[in-house]
Amino acid sequence: MGISVDELSAGLARVCARAGLGALSLAPQRLTGGAVMESWRFSAGGSDYVLRRAPSLAFMQGRPYGHATEAALIEAARAKGVTAPEVVAVLKEADGLGSGFVMRALPGTADPKIILACDDPDSLLRGIARDLARIHRLRQADVPEGVPVMDYRAAIADLKAQFMEAGGDRPIIALGLKWLEDNCPSEVEPVLNHGDYRMGNLLVEGSGLTGVLDWEIAHFGDRHEDLAFGCMAVWRFARYDRPALGLGSIEDYIAAYEVEAGVSIDPARFRFWTIYRTVWWALGCLKMAAQWRSGADRMLERVVISRRTSEQELDLLLLLEEDASEAERARQVHEPDLLALPVGEATFGELAVAISEWLGTIKPHLSGHDLFQLAVARNALGMIARQSTFLAEWSSEWAENFLNGSVRLEGGWLSVLRREALDRAAIDCPKYPALAHARKKWTGEE
Repeated sequence: MGISVDELSAGLARVCARAGLGALSLAPQRLTGGAVMESWRFSAGGSDYVLRRAPSLAFMQGRPYGHATEAALIEAARAKGVTAPEVVAVLKEADGLGSGFVMRALPGTADPKIILACDDPDSLLRGIARDLARIHRLRQADVPEGVPVMDYRAAIADLKAQFMEAGGDRPIIALGLKWLEDNCPSEVEPVLNHGDYRMGNLLVEGSGLTGVLDWEIAHFGDRHEDLAFGCMAVWRFARYDRPALGLGSIEDYIAAYEVEAGVSIDPARFRFWTIYRTVWWALGCLKMAAQWRSGADRMLERVVISRRTSEQELDLLLLLEEDASEAERARQVHEPDLLALPVGEATFGELAVAISEWLGTIKPHLSGHDLFQLAVARNALGMIARQSTFLAEWSSEWAENFLNGSVRLEGGWLSVLRREALDRAAIDCPKYPALAHARKKWTGEE
């Protein structure tokens, strides 16, 4: 359920008065990005602040804790030396703004394009590693009640339940779930995990870290999970060649972390959590479509993010194929099946292209979040246009066989899944850096 700028301004005026922040002096401006929560920047009493809120109260249902706990958690981390923002107010029902809190704005940008072009990425990577080690020093006695402790097996079972609820028809995800069940490590002493520690949730000014954002899925668990998540291909953005947050090597990142944390990192655990979080984010993307369908959040970005599942399937297969035999990995990937295009009336794909081209003509007249939404809309139309030329072969029966372990990556199945991953990614995210890497590795094509 959307909220108008006037409603936001009125509600923020009430919050500012209650928290002693002074009079609202600049109307809230929607910040771009944020796959889950909304962020609005505003000014009051001569200072800048950021409102973080849920798109609706229904959107908060089923979450392990609410914004009040998240705000207290951020303050606890800040007290321990973590580079976190200061929370100045938690929303109340009388504010009329739903669920959320207000933070003091920090300098810097969260834009990966700007951050990855910084002058000293090595120094920034070391700073990011140091802050993560500080987060991991927090224990349950340091944070508010309600922050969950991860049970590894239960977490895998939950992912499996999400998969079945989403249709259970994605073979590569099914393969990943079976691998997780077969390779789940023993539990270790839990530390506080940020849960979303990656490029996009880190504020940077120059080559220095200025803020760690988005603590909504923090939990206690294995420190390797946080380390692995930031090194997933999706969070490298344009720098696929720099595996650690798009800034440098995983070896340098881990070395800097180990110095600050005083521990040694286990490569096998690191790989497990890389695969786990790749499956986790694939299912997180799928859930975006369900949230849109339910009406909890009808933002256009939800349905488009749901199609980013194909990015994670591609990355997941690149990880899982390491366990296949050399002969299986050497099999040739067959050419994709294409639909014959009619020569008469316009196809669905051509209609999508025509709409996208028209939307491009109004781009100069938009700004801020509207400009961002325009880009999302044109991305969605591009997916429709590209999918109209492919003949899908996907089958829920494949997924079931991988899930129950009756089929593995041998016997030609790796080649089939490679083709599926390439086709889906080519439709949904043709500019995804890992796609070019996978295409060259699997087909020899540049």
